[in-house]
Amino acid sequence: MSKDFILVTGANGFVGQSLCAKLLALNFKVRGVIRGLKILPKGLDCIDIHGIDGSTIWSKALTGCNQVIHLAARVHVIDDDISCALEKYRQVNVEGTLHLATQAAASGVKRFIYISSIKVNGESTFFDLPFHADDNPNPQDPYGISKWEAEQGLKKISYQTGMEVVIIRPPLVYGPGVKANFLSMMNWLRRGIPLPFGGVTKNRRSFIFLGNLVDIIIACINHPAAANQIFLVSDDEDLSTAGLLDRMALALGRPPKLITIPTALITLGAKLIGRSGISQRLCGSLQVDIKKTRDLLGWSPPVSVDEGLRQTAAHLLKMEA
Repeated sequence: MSKDFILVTGANGFVGQSLCAKLLALNFKVRGVIRGLKILPKGLDCIDIHGIDGSTIWSKALTGCNQVIHLAARVHVIDDDISCALEKYRQVNVEGTLHLATQAAASGVKRFIYISSIKVNGESTFFDLPFHADDNPNPQDPYGISKWEAEQGLKKISYQTGMEVVIIRPPLVYGPGVKANFLSMMNWLRRGIPLPFGGVTKNRRSFIFLGNLVDIIIACINHPAAANQIFLVSDDEDLSTAGLLDRMALALGRPPKLITIPTALITLGAKLIGRSGISQRLCGSLQVDIKKTRDLLGWSPPVSVDEGLRQTAAHLLKMEA
């Protein structure tokens, strides 16, 4: 059997659905690993795998595959406690990933693209001192630690087998269908709820639009310079929290209702109610430098922040109509 399929794990997830649809539109042969019945793009060859860990059998999924794009993971949850969660993350994100990669190499897969996380670099940056792809990792929570351990294991497998490994570390991904805090903020703005972040203007955070992440993943499929590299990715425009909310409101066609409260008071209030992590994400900085990605791959994000927010808002408004 010819090896011309691309295997996408997590094919029915937030990123996976968009990636598979784009790959099929570009006439790639795509096999998607899914969990449960979902509405998926026409033409996708689907395999239902009920769980991913160190014992998952991948032989059927890998048959005829030349590339693997590994999206599936136990995802980050804000309230996870490192004392009880790390082993659960390791079962899926480390053991599951390395078990898949070992079988992929044995089956003759040429390239393994791993979607990691900027959390491998750390939780925050100083203003205008962004993370770089080759910085020393500094993961702080169970999710970030598990992603870093998986990266280390993949490098070892690549060295031992010759299978090329590409690692992509995105920051927060937004786009049509986004959930969690990003969706909450858009809903607050849509409903005209006053938000106390008008004074959070001095931080800077990097984000990546879903379509831009899909674009860089596809760029890494066959690009010779991508082999065995780590790439940081973003929309290449960093925003303050107040700036992001202003741009969200514009995309939603709503006037922003932002109240100016000193950042120190927001931080103190969050600490008093046990939500210091949330205040750090709202008031702190997390920037990434994508110069290496631009230089090695000749890549730049095709979709601007404003267009990405417009598409995200349009989807939300359509769902709420």
